[in-house]
Amino acid sequence: MDNTTVVVAETRPTPRLIGYYAALGGVGLSGVLGPTLSYLAAQTGSTLSEISALFVARAAGYVSGSLLAGRAYDRVPGHPVLASAVVTLAAGMALTPLLPWLWLLAALMFMVGAAEGSIDVGANTLIVWTYGDRVGPYMNGLHLAFGVGAFVGPLLVAQAIALSSNVAWAYWALAILILPAAFWLARLPSPTSHAVARAAQAQPVRRSLVALFVACFFFYVGAEVSFGSWVYTYANRLGLADAIAAAYLTSAFWGALTVGRLAAIPIAARFRPRSIMAVNLAGCLLGVGLALLFPASKPAIWMSAIGTGLSMASIFPTFMNLAGRRMPLTAQVSSLFFVGSSLGAMIWPWLIGQLFEPVGPRVAMGTVFVVTLLDAVAFVMLMLYAPRPGGAVTGER
Repeated sequence: MDNTTVVVAETRPTPRLIGYYAALGGVGLSGVLGPTLSYLAAQTGSTLSEISALFVARAAGYVSGSLLAGRAYDRVPGHPVLASAVVTLAAGMALTPLLPWLWLLAALMFMVGAAEGSIDVGANTLIVWTYGDRVGPYMNGLHLAFGVGAFVGPLLVAQAIALSSNVAWAYWALAILILPAAFWLARLPSPTSHAVARAAQAQPVRRSLVALFVACFFFYVGAEVSFGSWVYTYANRLGLADAIAAAYLTSAFWGALTVGRLAAIPIAARFRPRSIMAVNLAGCLLGVGLALLFPASKPAIWMSAIGTGLSMASIFPTFMNLAGRRMPLTAQVSSLFFVGSSLGAMIWPWLIGQLFEPVGPRVAMGTVFVVTLLDAVAFVMLMLYAPRPGGAVTGER
């Protein structure tokens, strides 16, 4: 019997689902590079411009990990691959506060990024193979788990700073929290991609359509990572928050994103994905625009962080659902989306790092606004070009 047919019939959370949530939640926990950037700069004797190379190294690793994982998940059982990536991520987090040289830390960030790429491709693809046409709410829940991790991570950093002025304890605590997902997944059978592979043969994927989706992910993730990574330093340099308050501000952004993803689960059942996406993108532009219009206002930056987080909440899972409605989602196709995501996460935060000191802190929010606007343009082109839903094995409705 086709294993995919069996698992698609599942209608309630399973041990497998818990494992995917825990794995992607671990990726969220690991996203504390922004709040710890100044500490890592001091640890390695680097300037902010130099330390921003860590974004490039991590994103380059993410690209490599995504591409390799896309081939691996289509060819071998997925859970051992996913569990190995989780172990690698936990080890990378534990080693981060111990390395005194920038080049060695950059190499470690490459490894961390590769693990994150493999986890992202694996969790997002395996959950589709598990639930098929019913994946919509589970996909939103998966990215909610990421948001929970991204919310908790900066809180641990803030507590580590408050208690010891040392972020090493935060990194070690995060490593301990990430690791159990590997043992959980390693004992479970992996889903298969038989139904997706048959659909891919019957309905070849159009490269131009994939390219548009890649562009959407490229701009969106670039905006999300840029805001989440630089809002700490932005607020601190403009005197809008001290070190601890800036860490809480970062958590407010990720916390709002988490709450938004929770709210998106019932919302997705009532409204079309493209309508949700249009509202979200407009909310992002409004939220970031608020920080641009009132750069000296503490309430404005807090409202901007919360409003932008809420608006960004369901963009990534909605793009994934839209893709599933319009094409068969093999792991290799999914990996291209994550390559686009990682390039956005690499280029835009790095660009902000190069301009932050010579131009000034306001370049951070200006860049996020422009990238979000480009994402809106890419989304409009996608809606004009993409065929109507129908014929794909995966999707939300």
